[in-house]
Order: sequence, then C-alpha cells, then structure tokens
Amino acid sequence: MSLGRNFWLFAIGRFISQLGWAVQDVALPLYVLDKTHSGSMMTLFILAEIIPSIIVMPFAGVVGDRYNRKWLMVGFDLLRGVLLFGVIAFNFLGIYQLLAVQIVMAILGSFFSAGTGAMFPDLVDKELLEKANSTVASLTIIARLLGPALGGLIYGIGGIKLAMLINAVSFFGSGLFEMLIRYEWKAKPIEGLGQVLSDIKEGVRFIFRHSYLKTLMTFAIFMGIFGAPFGAVLLPYAMREVLKFTSVQFGLMESFFMGGALLGNILIAVKFGKNAGRFLFRAMFINGFVMVVFIWLISPASGLGRNEAFALLMAVSIIMGVAEAFIDIPIQSKIQRAVPSEVRGRVFSALGILTRIATPLGLVLVGPLLNIYPAWLVAFGMWFGMAVVVVYYWVKYRDVLLKDVDGPPAAEVENPRP
Repeated sequence: MSLGRNFWLFAIGRFISQLGWAVQDVALPLYVLDKTHSGSMMTLFILAEIIPSIIVMPFAGVVGDRYNRKWLMVGFDLLRGVLLFGVIAFNFLGIYQLLAVQIVMAILGSFFSAGTGAMFPDLVDKELLEKANSTVASLTIIARLLGPALGGLIYGIGGIKLAMLINAVSFFGSGLFEMLIRYEWKAKPIEGLGQVLSDIKEGVRFIFRHSYLKTLMTFAIFMGIFGAPFGAVLLPYAMREVLKFTSVQFGLMESFFMGGALLGNILIAVKFGKNAGRFLFRAMFINGFVMVVFIWLISPASGLGRNEAFALLMAVSIIMGVAEAFIDIPIQSKIQRAVPSEVRGRVFSALGILTRIATPLGLVLVGPLLNIYPAWLVAFGMWFGMAVVVVYYWVKYRDVLLKDVDGPPAAEVENPRP
C-alpha cells in the first residue's frame, strides 16, 4: 500500500524545515561562542529552548486537540519564518536579543509539534504507521547528517544572518507543502481556563487508565533513564577520554551511528513495516550484546590500540543504530495506534512531559559517577540497569509490548471529550 499524497507533503515539508533548522542549530552556537567565549552562555541558550517547551507543552496539547491541526501546523511554521525575517531586518543580533528569540521559537515550536504530532497518524493507514514513521525518521537523519556540514559552511560564508535567512525561508517552504495537505478536523474551541486545565488532567488520566499505554510509557521512560545518558554523556566521554580518539574519529563515530539508524529505518520502511514490532526484544538483546562489547573495549581487559578500537567501535555503532530503529519505531507506532485522534494532542504532550522530566535523572547522575569510577564500570552499571528493565518487561509484559492495540479498550477508558 502507498503512503499517499498527504504523507509525502507532510514528510517533505518537515524535511525542509528540519534542514533549515539544522543549519541554524550549528551556526547559533558558533555565533554565541564567537561573541562571548562562554560555556555558561551556551548552557543558557540550551535551557532557553528546553524549559519554555516543558512549561507550554500541556497547553499546546490542548490547543492541538481543540483547533484545526493543519492550520496550526501551517500557521506556526509561517510565524517562525516571519519572526526570523524580523530578527534579520531589524538586526536583533545581540546575545540577549537572540536569547529572547530562542525562548519565543521554543514556545512556537511546542505548539507546532502538538498539532503535527496529533495529526500525523491520521495521514496514513494505521497498518502503515511503522513504514511512515521510519520514512520520516530516515529523512530526519539525512537532515541531521547534512545540516552540520551546511551550517558550518554557511556560517563561514555569511555569518549568523545568512544561516537565519535560510532557516526562515525553510519555514515558508515547509508551510507551502503543508497548505496542500487535505485534512479536516472539527472540535469544540477552548471556552476558558477551566476547560484548559480539565483537558490537561484528562490527558494524564487517559495514560494511567489505559494499562496498555501505561506499560508502553513506563517502559520507554525506564529505558530513557539509562539509554539517554549512555548516548549523550558516557559514549562521548569514553571515546575522547578513555580511547583518546581524535576529533575526526569522534565525528566519524557519530556518523556511523546515524548511518546505522538510517539503515534500520530504511529496512523498516522498505521490507519489515508493521512486522518490525516482532523484533522488539531481539533488537534489545542485540543492543545489549554490542554494549557488552563496548564495555570490554573501554576496560583494562581490552588492550587494543586506538585504531583497532576505532575499527571495532565503528561496527558497534552501526549495529547500535540499526537496533535503535527497531526499538524506537515499533514503540512509537504502537503508541500512535493506541491513542484516539480526539485526545492525541493532550496525551502526547503528557507523554512528552513525563519523558522529559524522567530522562534528566540519568543525565544528572552519570557525570559525577564518571569523576569517581572508571568509565567501563559506570557503563556496566547502566547496562545492568537496562538489562533489569528489559528482563522485567519481557517476563511480565512481553505479550503486551508485542501486540498492537487500535484505540483503548472500552472497559478501560471512558469516552474522551472532543
């Protein structure tokens, strides 16, 4: 079955905006560092993107359920484009001016994401969600691979203004494709603050009343607690401080992982489709095995030289990338199928908040532990934690995680209000 016209308009528009955003995402840190030479200021810019998103996400989810999702998507893309054009036209390029822009962009992006996330599963047949998600993920990876190189080149040629101009144009290009999507959505508009708060509570209650969704959510959160710090902190630390990789080797390793993830997503899109969910626990086993190889590699027992370690870790990174695709895409698709369209915005926002709050727990712990214990021992602790989670869910919830639920069972969930 074909993914259809609406899906490709969505996917191409999203790719255009992600590529433009990736260019600015590289250029902005370079500009901030050139102007301030301050790591603290860089941290402030990162927080200016994260914190406003967490605060407005519940309200954005309600808006995504109560108003036309297509026009929310188009409108917030165009608004972001207009904002960036204004920044360039009025030369709002001071550090604190750009910090304020970063906050506004984060807020607009949250409302955009609430609409698009809720709308996306309606654009394709539910049997094709794995194929659709893996296709979008593949385009995202391509944007992430091209964006840094383009961003550095564009910043070198035209500075922050040219990078922001390209990003602004990309938002308008994305909006143009999104306008052509055929999508109807009717819901009752927001009538007051009380209704907003009631809808937010309903999104959270929906998750915990729905045992299937609650199982998927808690599994994803526990895996994120161990998986996020492994990829974001421990892996880079071990490559740079333990294995002493050069900056070129370090960058190539990220590319190998992204290449593996791209390969995994292409395999799901082209060959496996919905059947990818059958390989969920096998992908976790493979991922766990290559993590053991990595732990051995950075331990005193290895004894490999830097170049030999690089060659082995190259294979490990590719396999990890493929396995991650076969873990993430099935879980994402199962959640999309399980949540009815009329409450999808607020439920996805609640899931996003719970995940964003839980994931930093692991990030906060890993840094101090690496200052006390050797990297291989910290990695083993994280591997053991992930293994306990996987074994527990395999024993107790294997059938739940491997099945698909198309909407909540009537016995579990009251009829959601539109």
